Amino acid sequence: QVQLLESGGGLVQAGGSLRLSCAASGRAFSSYDMGWFRQAPGKEREWVATISWSGGATYYADSVKGRFTISRDNAKNTVYLQMNSLKPEDTAVYYCAGDRQTFRTGVRGRDDFGSWGQGTQVTVSS
Repeated sequence: QVQLLESGGGLVQAGGSLRLSCAASGRAFSSYDMGWFRQAPGKEREWVATISWSGGATYYADSVKGRFTISRDNAKNTVYLQMNSLKPEDTAVYYCAGDRQTFRTGVRGRDDFGSWGQGTQVTVSS
């Protein structure tokens, strides 16, 4: 089982930027796809982005494509989410998640991920 700890959330004005970090421990981080999800009040948790175990492939929800960038540093066991041009509708708790299986690519369903962080709040003011 992997432990995940997010950081970097906060309050930002519309059009601003934030970078979220997720530090992982407990298993072979570099063998697993990693993803970011978010959950706004009263809404379902939704997938945001996934990065493959090697870092060679990235996938994004249409709502964030072109504004968010997912990356990872396997030497530091850390995955990042750079969020630019933030909008009020990006306000949510953001969760880091780790794939249930090794060496898959492009997973994006909630059930594909077996490890979750505690979440970090991102609030975008208009």
